[in-house]
Amino acid sequence: MNIIDTSAGMLTAYELHQFDIEKWKIYIDASLPGVKQLCLDDMKKCIEAGCSWKEDYLPVLNNVYLEAEKRREAAASFHRVTDHLNEKINSVFGRTVDVDIALYLGLCNGAGWVTAVCGRPVILLGIEKIVELNWCSIDDMNGLILHETGHVYHAQYGRWEREFPLPSDRFLWQLFVEGIAMVFEQRIIGNPEYFHQDKNGWKAWCDAHVEVIVQSFCRDLETMSFENQRYFGDWVSFDGHPDVGYYLGARFIRFILESESFDRVINYKICEVRAAFQSFLGSLS
Repeated sequence: MNIIDTSAGMLTAYELHQFDIEKWKIYIDASLPGVKQLCLDDMKKCIEAGCSWKEDYLPVLNNVYLEAEKRREAAASFHRVTDHLNEKINSVFGRTVDVDIALYLGLCNGAGWVTAVCGRPVILLGIEKIVELNWCSIDDMNGLILHETGHVYHAQYGRWEREFPLPSDRFLWQLFVEGIAMVFEQRIIGNPEYFHQDKNGWKAWCDAHVEVIVQSFCRDLETMSFENQRYFGDWVSFDGHPDVGYYLGARFIRFILESESFDRVINYKICEVRAAFQSFLGSLS
Protein backbone atom coordinates (compact mmCIF):
# COMPACT_ATOMS: atom_id res chain seq x y z
CA MET A 1 0.00 0.00 0.00
CA ASN A 2 1.37 3.39 -1.01
CA ILE A 3 0.08 6.58 0.64
CA ILE A 4 0.47 9.65 -1.58
CA ASP A 5 -0.29 13.18 -0.38
CA THR A 6 0.03 15.74 -3.18
CA SER A 7 -1.31 18.66 -1.13
CA ALA A 8 2.09 20.37 -0.97
CA GLY A 9 1.93 21.04 -4.71
CA MET A 10 -1.78 21.71 -5.18
CA LEU A 11 -1.60 25.49 -5.01
CA THR A 12 0.76 25.58 -7.99
CA ALA A 13 -2.40 24.98 -10.06
CA TYR A 14 -3.55 28.53 -9.26
CA GLU A 15 -2.64 31.87 -10.84
CA LEU A 16 -3.51 34.93 -8.73
CA HIS A 17 -5.79 32.80 -6.54
CA GLN A 18 -7.69 31.49 -9.59
CA PHE A 19 -7.59 27.91 -10.86
CA ASP A 20 -5.59 27.55 -14.07
CA ILE A 21 -6.10 24.28 -15.94
CA GLU A 22 -2.77 24.53 -17.76
CA LYS A 23 -0.92 24.88 -14.47
CA TRP A 24 -3.04 22.02 -13.10
CA LYS A 25 -1.79 19.78 -15.92
CA ILE A 26 1.80 20.46 -14.85
CA TYR A 27 0.94 19.75 -11.19
CA ILE A 28 -0.92 16.49 -11.90
CA ASP A 29 1.76 15.13 -14.24
CA ALA A 30 4.40 15.80 -11.61
CA SER A 31 2.32 14.44 -8.72
CA LEU A 32 0.41 11.48 -10.20
CA PRO A 33 1.65 10.44 -13.66
CA GLY A 34 -1.11 8.82 -15.69
CA VAL A 35 -4.02 10.49 -13.88
CA LYS A 36 -4.37 13.61 -16.05
CA GLN A 37 -6.17 11.99 -18.97
CA LEU A 38 -8.56 10.10 -16.66
CA CYS A 39 -9.65 13.37 -15.08
CA LEU A 40 -9.92 15.25 -18.36
CA ASP A 41 -11.94 12.48 -20.02
CA ASP A 42 -14.33 12.29 -17.05
CA MET A 43 -14.76 16.07 -17.06
CA LYS A 44 -15.44 16.05 -20.80
CA LYS A 45 -18.27 13.51 -20.35
CA CYS A 46 -19.86 15.64 -17.64
CA ILE A 47 -19.67 18.82 -19.72
CA GLU A 48 -21.15 17.00 -22.71
CA ALA A 49 -23.97 15.87 -20.40
CA GLY A 50 -24.78 19.48 -19.54
CA CYS A 51 -22.41 20.61 -16.78
CA SER A 52 -20.84 24.05 -17.12
CA TRP A 53 -17.12 24.69 -16.69
CA LYS A 54 -17.77 28.26 -15.54
CA GLU A 55 -20.73 27.58 -13.24
CA ASP A 56 -20.18 24.03 -11.99
CA TYR A 57 -16.42 23.51 -12.05
CA LEU A 58 -14.58 26.78 -11.44
CA PRO A 59 -16.36 27.75 -8.19
CA VAL A 60 -15.55 24.34 -6.64
CA LEU A 61 -11.93 24.45 -7.81
CA ASN A 62 -11.38 28.06 -6.72
CA ASN A 63 -12.85 27.25 -3.32
CA VAL A 64 -9.92 24.91 -2.57
CA TYR A 65 -7.60 27.93 -2.60
CA LEU A 66 -9.94 30.02 -0.45
CA GLU A 67 -10.75 27.35 2.15
CA ALA A 68 -7.25 26.97 3.62
CA GLU A 69 -8.50 25.68 6.99
CA LYS A 70 -10.64 22.96 5.44
CA ARG A 71 -7.80 22.04 3.09
CA ARG A 72 -5.42 21.57 6.02
CA GLU A 73 -8.02 19.63 8.02
CA ALA A 74 -8.60 17.25 5.11
CA ALA A 75 -4.87 16.61 4.72
CA ALA A 76 -4.45 16.00 8.47
CA SER A 77 -7.41 13.60 8.53
CA PHE A 78 -6.02 11.80 5.48
CA HIS A 79 -2.81 11.06 7.37
CA ARG A 80 -4.61 10.06 10.57
CA VAL A 81 -6.74 7.50 8.73
CA THR A 82 -4.01 6.09 6.48
CA ASP A 83 -1.33 5.88 9.18
CA HIS A 84 -0.50 2.16 9.54
CA LEU A 85 -3.71 1.32 7.66
CA ASN A 86 -2.35 -1.83 6.05
CA GLU A 87 -1.23 -3.09 9.46
CA LYS A 88 -4.76 -2.50 10.80
CA ILE A 89 -6.29 -4.37 7.85
CA ASN A 90 -3.87 -7.25 8.32
CA SER A 91 -4.66 -7.48 12.03
CA VAL A 92 -8.40 -7.79 11.27
CA PHE A 93 -8.45 -9.81 8.04
CA GLY A 94 -5.05 -11.51 7.99
CA ARG A 95 -4.27 -9.93 4.61
CA THR A 96 -2.95 -6.65 3.27
CA VAL A 97 -4.32 -4.59 0.38
CA ASP A 98 -2.22 -3.70 -2.65
CA VAL A 99 -3.37 -0.20 -3.62
CA ASP A 100 -2.18 3.38 -3.92
CA ILE A 101 -4.24 5.92 -1.92
CA ALA A 102 -3.78 9.47 -3.15
CA LEU A 103 -5.05 12.81 -1.88
CA TYR A 104 -5.04 15.06 -4.93
CA LEU A 105 -6.61 18.06 -6.65
CA GLY A 106 -8.85 16.66 -9.36
CA LEU A 107 -11.37 18.18 -11.74
CA CYS A 108 -14.47 17.53 -9.62
CA ASN A 109 -14.19 13.83 -10.52
CA GLY A 110 -15.41 12.72 -7.10
CA ALA A 111 -14.47 12.75 -3.43
CA GLY A 112 -13.56 9.07 -3.67
CA TRP A 113 -12.77 7.22 -6.89
CA VAL A 114 -11.41 3.70 -7.30
CA THR A 115 -9.69 3.23 -10.63
CA ALA A 116 -6.52 1.86 -12.23
CA VAL A 117 -3.51 3.92 -13.23
CA CYS A 118 -0.67 2.34 -15.19
CA GLY A 119 -2.07 -1.08 -14.29
CA ARG A 120 -2.21 -0.45 -10.52
CA PRO A 121 -5.36 -0.04 -8.40
CA VAL A 122 -5.64 3.51 -7.09
CA ILE A 123 -8.02 5.27 -4.70
CA LEU A 124 -8.16 8.91 -5.75
CA LEU A 125 -9.45 11.34 -3.11
CA GLY A 126 -10.41 14.66 -4.70
CA ILE A 127 -9.78 17.44 -2.23
CA GLU A 128 -11.94 19.86 -4.26
CA LYS A 129 -15.01 17.66 -3.68
CA ILE A 130 -14.02 16.85 -0.09
CA VAL A 131 -13.86 20.57 0.71
CA GLU A 132 -17.10 21.31 -1.18
CA LEU A 133 -18.97 18.60 0.73
CA ASN A 134 -17.21 19.48 4.01
CA TRP A 135 -16.01 15.89 4.39
CA CYS A 136 -12.77 16.98 6.02
CA SER A 137 -13.09 15.35 9.45
CA ILE A 138 -11.50 12.09 10.52
CA ASP A 139 -14.90 10.40 10.57
CA ASP A 140 -15.67 11.53 7.03
CA MET A 141 -12.22 10.50 5.85
CA ASN A 142 -12.73 7.10 7.48
CA GLY A 143 -15.84 6.69 5.37
CA LEU A 144 -14.07 7.70 2.17
CA ILE A 145 -10.87 5.72 2.60
CA LEU A 146 -12.01 2.59 4.45
CA HIS A 147 -15.07 2.14 2.25
CA GLU A 148 -13.09 2.37 -0.99
CA THR A 149 -10.34 0.15 0.44
CA GLY A 150 -13.06 -2.40 1.20
CA HIS A 151 -13.98 -2.44 -2.50
CA VAL A 152 -10.32 -3.00 -3.41
CA TYR A 153 -10.06 -5.85 -0.88
CA HIS A 154 -13.18 -7.43 -2.37
CA ALA A 155 -11.82 -7.14 -5.91
CA GLN A 156 -8.36 -8.38 -4.91
CA TYR A 157 -9.39 -11.43 -2.89
CA GLY A 158 -12.93 -12.17 -4.02
CA ARG A 159 -15.22 -12.26 -7.02
CA TRP A 160 -16.09 -9.03 -8.82
CA GLU A 161 -18.95 -9.62 -11.25
CA ARG A 162 -19.20 -7.39 -14.31
CA GLU A 163 -21.91 -9.05 -16.40
CA PHE A 164 -25.32 -10.01 -15.10
CA PRO A 165 -27.96 -12.41 -16.48
CA LEU A 166 -30.85 -10.19 -15.39
CA PRO A 167 -31.13 -6.38 -15.39
CA SER A 168 -32.25 -6.42 -11.75
CA ASP A 169 -29.06 -8.27 -10.79
CA ARG A 170 -27.00 -5.12 -11.39
CA PHE A 171 -28.51 -3.29 -8.44
CA LEU A 172 -28.77 -6.37 -6.25
CA TRP A 173 -25.04 -6.77 -6.85
CA GLN A 174 -24.48 -3.12 -5.96
CA LEU A 175 -26.37 -3.65 -2.70
CA PHE A 176 -24.11 -6.64 -2.03
CA VAL A 177 -20.78 -4.96 -2.80
CA GLU A 178 -21.66 -1.76 -0.92
CA GLY A 179 -22.66 -3.91 2.04
CA ILE A 180 -19.29 -5.69 1.85
CA ALA A 181 -17.49 -2.33 1.94
CA MET A 182 -19.64 -1.10 4.83
CA VAL A 183 -18.89 -4.19 6.93
CA PHE A 184 -15.20 -3.86 6.02
CA GLU A 185 -15.35 -0.31 7.46
CA GLN A 186 -17.11 -1.51 10.59
CA ARG A 187 -14.55 -4.23 11.23
CA ILE A 188 -11.58 -1.89 10.85
CA ILE A 189 -13.26 0.66 13.16
CA GLY A 190 -14.18 -2.13 15.58
CA ASN A 191 -17.87 -1.23 15.84
CA PRO A 192 -20.61 -3.25 14.07
CA GLU A 193 -23.00 -0.31 14.47
CA TYR A 194 -20.67 2.22 12.84
CA PHE A 195 -21.94 4.06 9.76
CA HIS A 196 -19.99 7.03 8.49
CA GLN A 197 -23.29 8.35 7.09
CA ASP A 198 -24.84 8.61 10.56
CA LYS A 199 -25.59 12.31 10.91
CA ASN A 200 -28.77 14.03 12.11
CA GLY A 201 -30.40 10.76 13.21
CA TRP A 202 -29.76 8.94 9.91
CA LYS A 203 -29.13 5.50 11.44
CA ALA A 204 -32.00 5.73 13.91
CA TRP A 205 -34.33 6.55 11.02
CA CYS A 206 -33.01 3.63 8.97
CA ASP A 207 -33.35 1.26 11.94
CA ALA A 208 -36.97 2.30 12.36
CA HIS A 209 -37.78 2.03 8.64
CA VAL A 210 -35.77 -0.99 7.51
CA GLU A 211 -38.89 -2.87 6.36
CA VAL A 212 -40.03 0.11 4.27
CA ILE A 213 -36.57 0.40 2.73
CA VAL A 214 -36.29 -3.28 1.82
CA GLN A 215 -39.86 -3.50 0.47
CA SER A 216 -39.30 -0.44 -1.70
CA PHE A 217 -35.94 -1.74 -2.91
CA CYS A 218 -37.57 -5.03 -3.96
CA ARG A 219 -40.38 -3.22 -5.78
CA ASP A 220 -37.93 -0.93 -7.57
CA LEU A 221 -35.47 -3.62 -8.64
CA GLU A 222 -37.16 -4.52 -11.92
CA THR A 223 -37.29 -0.93 -13.17
CA MET A 224 -34.28 0.56 -11.42
CA SER A 225 -31.75 2.54 -13.47
CA PHE A 226 -28.84 4.79 -12.65
CA GLU A 227 -31.10 7.76 -13.38
CA ASN A 228 -34.02 6.79 -11.12
CA GLN A 229 -32.39 4.78 -8.31
CA ARG A 230 -32.77 6.40 -4.87
CA TYR A 231 -30.56 4.21 -2.67
CA PHE A 232 -26.90 4.82 -3.45
CA GLY A 233 -25.32 8.25 -3.16
CA ASP A 234 -25.55 11.44 -1.13
CA TRP A 235 -27.19 13.14 -4.16
CA VAL A 236 -30.29 10.88 -4.09
CA SER A 237 -33.02 10.76 -1.50
CA PHE A 238 -35.26 8.06 -0.07
CA ASP A 239 -37.99 9.82 1.92
CA GLY A 240 -35.53 12.64 2.57
CA HIS A 241 -32.61 10.41 3.53
CA PRO A 242 -29.51 9.69 1.41
CA ASP A 243 -27.46 6.49 1.19
CA VAL A 244 -30.13 4.12 2.55
CA GLY A 245 -28.78 1.41 0.20
CA TYR A 246 -25.56 1.38 2.18
CA TYR A 247 -27.50 0.79 5.38
CA LEU A 248 -29.54 -1.99 3.78
CA GLY A 249 -26.43 -3.52 2.23
CA ALA A 250 -24.70 -3.68 5.61
CA ARG A 251 -27.75 -5.33 7.18
CA PHE A 252 -27.81 -7.84 4.31
CA ILE A 253 -24.12 -8.76 4.66
CA ARG A 254 -24.34 -9.06 8.44
CA PHE A 255 -27.23 -11.49 7.96
CA ILE A 256 -25.10 -13.65 5.63
CA LEU A 257 -22.16 -13.50 8.06
CA GLU A 258 -24.24 -15.24 10.70
CA SER A 259 -23.45 -18.48 8.87
CA GLU A 260 -20.52 -17.65 6.55
CA SER A 261 -17.01 -16.22 6.86
CA PHE A 262 -16.22 -12.80 5.35
CA ASP A 263 -13.73 -14.27 2.89
CA ARG A 264 -16.27 -16.85 1.75
CA VAL A 265 -18.92 -14.15 1.23
CA ILE A 266 -16.69 -11.97 -0.95
CA ASN A 267 -16.42 -14.96 -3.33
CA TYR A 268 -20.18 -15.24 -3.83
CA LYS A 269 -21.49 -15.49 -7.37
CA ILE A 270 -24.58 -13.52 -8.33
CA CYS A 271 -26.74 -16.65 -8.04
CA GLU A 272 -25.59 -17.04 -4.42
CA VAL A 273 -26.32 -13.37 -3.75
CA ARG A 274 -29.87 -13.86 -5.08
CA ALA A 275 -30.45 -16.89 -2.85
CA ALA A 276 -29.02 -15.13 0.21
CA PHE A 277 -31.20 -12.08 -0.44
CA GLN A 278 -34.32 -14.23 -0.46
CA SER A 279 -33.28 -15.71 2.89
CA PHE A 280 -32.61 -12.21 4.19
CA LEU A 281 -36.12 -11.09 3.15
CA GLY A 282 -37.55 -14.10 4.97
CA SER A 283 -35.71 -13.12 8.14
CA LEU A 284 -37.37 -9.70 8.13
CA SER A 285 -40.94 -10.95 7.63
